[in-house]
Amino acid sequence: MSRTPPVSRAENPSARPESPSPCAGEAAVLRAENLVKTHYGEGAPARAVRGVDLSVRRGEFVAVTGPSGAGKSTLLHLLGGLQRPDSGSIWLDGVRTDGYGEARWAVERRRRIGIVFQFFNLVSNLSVADNVELPALLAGVSSKQARAEREQLLAELGLQGKERSMPGELSGGEQQRVALARALVNHPPLLLADEPAGSLDSKGTREVTRLLSRFHQRGQTIVLVTHDARLASAADRVISFFDGRIADDAELDGTPSRGLGISGVLELKD
Repeated sequence: MSRTPPVSRAENPSARPESPSPCAGEAAVLRAENLVKTHYGEGAPARAVRGVDLSVRRGEFVAVTGPSGAGKSTLLHLLGGLQRPDSGSIWLDGVRTDGYGEARWAVERRRRIGIVFQFFNLVSNLSVADNVELPALLAGVSSKQARAEREQLLAELGLQGKERSMPGELSGGEQQRVALARALVNHPPLLLADEPAGSLDSKGTREVTRLLSRFHQRGQTIVLVTHDARLASAADRVISFFDGRIADDAELDGTPSRGLGISGVLELKD
């Protein structure tokens, strides 16, 4: 996909700065502006996210990739309201979230944002069926509808017959599929996935890649954090993240936007 080079402010001082994202003029389900997050501990402060601008189109599949410690997961947690930025703003469907507290973010995660974690985060003393239905019930869906949604998702994800199983009785790949069903049970416009294959073997990674691609083909918007090139290659767009900043932003159509380029993005290893 070709792009017209932006006019620099040096060439035209009256020109407004170009949007940092390739999503200008298109419906953005998610937008972040100048996000900053620093972690404080016993050692020196860790600047995890440093002035990040990002926009994601509806129906887009974006992979954020880079080495461990680059700040990828912190960025995703900020986008899902799991952490609060030190500064900067986030918009969901054009609505600014600066004033959202924990309760409001919890509501957004039930209704509009599904999150899949590396270590599944299933409730260990609830069955597979209850783990998947719980977010729907918390969102006010009737028991009958929650059960129907759960049955459809588990069938599609190849988990028929596992409804009464406990998470500890499942393989890692099966647990991640349950986590994906739980994240999608409320049909959220946005799915955030934080290293969803990070604790899986090659077979599990292939399963997750296939499933994310399937839901994306149906129009699901996905933002995926990964250091795995196999997962990243399933996306429409790959963002390289280093030292808390976006180093490169490339559409996977053969035209890198700047910096490392597609080959550099996909060869990233820990």
